[in-house]
Amino acid sequence: MKYITILGDGMADWDVEALGGKTPLDVAKKPNIDALAAKSICGMAKTVPDGMKPGSDTANLSVMGYDPTKYYTGRSPLEAVSVGVMLEDTDITFRTNFVTLSDEENYEDKTMVDYSAGEISTKEADELIKTLNEKLSDEIYSFYTGFSYRHILVQKNGKLTMTLIPPHDISGRKVTEYLPSGENSGKLLEFMKKSAEILKDHPVNIERKKKGLNPANSIWIWGEGSKAVLPSFESLYGVKGGVVSAVDLIKGIAISADLESVDVEGATGNVDTNFDGKAEASIKLLENNDFIYVHLEAPDECGHRGELENKILSIEMIDEKIVGPIISYMNSTGEDYRVLVMPDHPTPLKVKTHVMDPVPFFIYDSRKEEKGVSKYCEKECAKTGLYEEKACLLMKKLIG
Repeated sequence: MKYITILGDGMADWDVEALGGKTPLDVAKKPNIDALAAKSICGMAKTVPDGMKPGSDTANLSVMGYDPTKYYTGRSPLEAVSVGVMLEDTDITFRTNFVTLSDEENYEDKTMVDYSAGEISTKEADELIKTLNEKLSDEIYSFYTGFSYRHILVQKNGKLTMTLIPPHDISGRKVTEYLPSGENSGKLLEFMKKSAEILKDHPVNIERKKKGLNPANSIWIWGEGSKAVLPSFESLYGVKGGVVSAVDLIKGIAISADLESVDVEGATGNVDTNFDGKAEASIKLLENNDFIYVHLEAPDECGHRGELENKILSIEMIDEKIVGPIISYMNSTGEDYRVLVMPDHPTPLKVKTHVMDPVPFFIYDSRKEEKGVSKYCEKECAKTGLYEEKACLLMKKLIG
């Protein structure tokens, strides 16, 4: 038996007026997903426990079968693991985005123009991280290069007493009310302000502006956490497996759970990602493992940017380029399999950030047909009346 989870990050949404009150999932052409949903157990699941933020960190832990109330220690420690940072038990970590802010003289007056600095390349970002380490790091603070705009700051012997806001939650807003606050936040704000001065005329940004690209003219620090310890996936569920993702966070969860993490050339985490390569990597993993977790970031990124057409397109690409080939491969083997398809959280186009709402899911079993839904979307899955209060229990239903 093979067990497959296909996760469309941020795929769920609210009704969109431009779509006649439908959602991207409702209008997207996804024949492979809908065919499976018609023969599956379908319902809604709560991926983020009450009192926790609706991040991809808590939500993906849930879907992967780890109760966030028990195992979550922050987002950035998982990302640090994925880029090879060796953490001490007393270290605390932060996600450090390269962002594009507007050019007002006072930092507090600036606006969040682009939370990803035009999805700056990792090569360019690495040059900027090296400069920041030269200018700002010391025996307590160190910067580490991650992927594209996503990087890591480590503080030795720190305390998690500050309040930090994700940059993708404040797109188009003045940053005044969202700057680091609380005890021990002063140094972080100092780094952000100093970075704006350091990066303003950096050669990397001069070249980007010549090309008409958004400059990475500041860092934005958030996603604080302490070292995470997860039991191995195999010890919990009795199967070995692997993860395919372009996102450091998901790779970090995989590594921490002792799952194989596969890098795919050209995987960007966006609508232009190498979908074919991710499908090929997934199928290769299935040849030698009983479980795979395929993470597709594109719908989430499109939701954060408010890109309706691209969000629909990303769902259609997941259906055509990921679900279709994987199911075709499994059918060709003659081996029994189960498939879980779901988002981790909604990223509604209207608000351009994550929300706590339950998400639609289905579990398909090749050995038996269930009475499913006519179309995989929020409304149809809600109509079944099946509701899983703790999404972390779905993995037991998939593998049990």
